[in-house]
Amino acid sequence: MTPDVLMLFAAGKGTRMAPLTDRLPKPLIPVAGRPLLDHALDLARAGGARRIVVNIHHLGSQIAAHLAGVADVAISDESAALLETGGGLRKALPLLPPGPVLTLNPDCVWTGANPVAALRGAWDGARMDALLMLVPLACAGARLGGGDFALGAGNRLSRKGDFVYGGASVLNTARLAEVEEDAFSLNRVWDRILADGRAYGLVHPGGWCDVGRPEAIPLAESLLAGGA
Repeated sequence: MTPDVLMLFAAGKGTRMAPLTDRLPKPLIPVAGRPLLDHALDLARAGGARRIVVNIHHLGSQIAAHLAGVADVAISDESAALLETGGGLRKALPLLPPGPVLTLNPDCVWTGANPVAALRGAWDGARMDALLMLVPLACAGARLGGGDFALGAGNRLSRKGDFVYGGASVLNTARLAEVEEDAFSLNRVWDRILADGRAYGLVHPGGWCDVGRPEAIPLAESLLAGGA
């Protein structure tokens, strides 16, 4: 089954983006003249996502208003409590199909091959429960800190290597039921999948920039202008 529904995580508080996020949710911060959210929506659609679910929390009414009337987008409202990535995805399950779902973070920009299309093309549910798009640490624009993962034989993932998680993935959502808490990170689910040997990675061959801090915005705009 090739996944074609995507969860776009837009509920974070964006504390690293302060003071820009004091009055504007991070997904609506403009980069190269357009909100980060719109860049992500374009990427998702161009990559083959036919329907997109967006979760909201911090200043969520602004995101809801921005998306009002957009036919292929549904809203998962987390205004009552922030549930983190894992809990947010599980809350949105009634809006999602069973089985594998694409996920995307809006606070990154990409150039080159579409990561959503690449994930869809490489997904193999017979041997995978998670497929993560990776960026070599040396190519990870505005990244602070070290890598997240290593790639082994057959592109199987393990922790602590020279690849950064780029913020795009496919996940078998049945694995979410293994965590009891309401609010939890997807890292909790990935760790279980890693232990089962069912977590895999793809390496993005183009440009990537983490737009998590105000000073990263010019770097992201320069990347988009160059199109590398």
